[in-house]
Amino acid sequence: MAHFTTDENAQYFACGYSCDHAIFLELGGEAFFITDARYTLEARTAIQNAEVIEASDLWQALIEKISSGLKEIHFDPAQLSVQAYERLRKALPDLKLIGELDYHRKQRMIKTPKQIALIQKAQELNRGAYKAFAQYLHTAHTPSEHFLQFKVKEFLTHSGEFDLSFEPIVAINANAAKPHALPSKDPLKVGDLLLVDVGLKYERYCADRTRTARFGEGFSFSKDQSFEDKELQKIYDVVRKAQEYTITNLRAGMTGQKIDSLARGVIEKAGFGAYFAHSTGHGIGLDIHELPFISQKSQTVIEEGMVFSVEPGIYIPGKYGVRLEDLVAVQDSRAVVL
Repeated sequence: MAHFTTDENAQYFACGYSCDHAIFLELGGEAFFITDARYTLEARTAIQNAEVIEASDLWQALIEKISSGLKEIHFDPAQLSVQAYERLRKALPDLKLIGELDYHRKQRMIKTPKQIALIQKAQELNRGAYKAFAQYLHTAHTPSEHFLQFKVKEFLTHSGEFDLSFEPIVAINANAAKPHALPSKDPLKVGDLLLVDVGLKYERYCADRTRTARFGEGFSFSKDQSFEDKELQKIYDVVRKAQEYTITNLRAGMTGQKIDSLARGVIEKAGFGAYFAHSTGHGIGLDIHELPFISQKSQTVIEEGMVFSVEPGIYIPGKYGVRLEDLVAVQDSRAVVL
């Protein structure tokens, strides 16, 4: 089907190259990468399955390419401004503009073995960053959340070799009760709870991992954690049980809603259902949040080759938050931890 996109990851998926000022257009068996003079030389070197068109007015170039009797074209309405939409409608009154949310993300919901291997490599590098960060913390002297968020980027990027999947989350004690906490100037002390949610990119594919740990002697991001606070220990054990139960029992053919209920059921049975405020997981790939979503509303049927996070959490306002996250690929109907 004919379609166009301005999204960089959708462009890259389609032709192996992207930039911040371009439109990828596919018309039947023909494909075009429309961009301006800043990018055409690099685009022509990188792209082999699309014609590169240099234009100062990208939308006019697109209009000229699709004005020859095309009946309909697909796009993701989340990518298009009202101004651009109205311009296309006015210039091409006989063309049916079909907006479908997540149109391009749906095309990459099922990963190939090569794409899964790239995500797995990203996650392997991410685990290495966790290990290096933990070793650094053994020598750090009461650093603040703000400094730790800055410092963890050094280990994630391997001193600039890799990009970040997203802005790191580093939260201590009560700040960890905010699932997407912003860093404060509170210092890290022995006995504190430390939640770290970080990811890097390998060949543009994202990693994502969360660990919650007690800071002190012999500190590591292992899942085997011991807290002095008995309530906190119970919460941690419940979150771990919820995650492991979900990974063990999810199957291809289940809906995202059903998988979400596996984790949510464990947490609700333990009496903490009101404190699990987000979905159990999200797809991942070129975008940090892709399809499928593992949520209470998701009717997406999980299939072989889908990759997503499993990340239940319990968040007690003013006290602490616990989240554990790993990525899984569905292979032979079951979840394989990457």
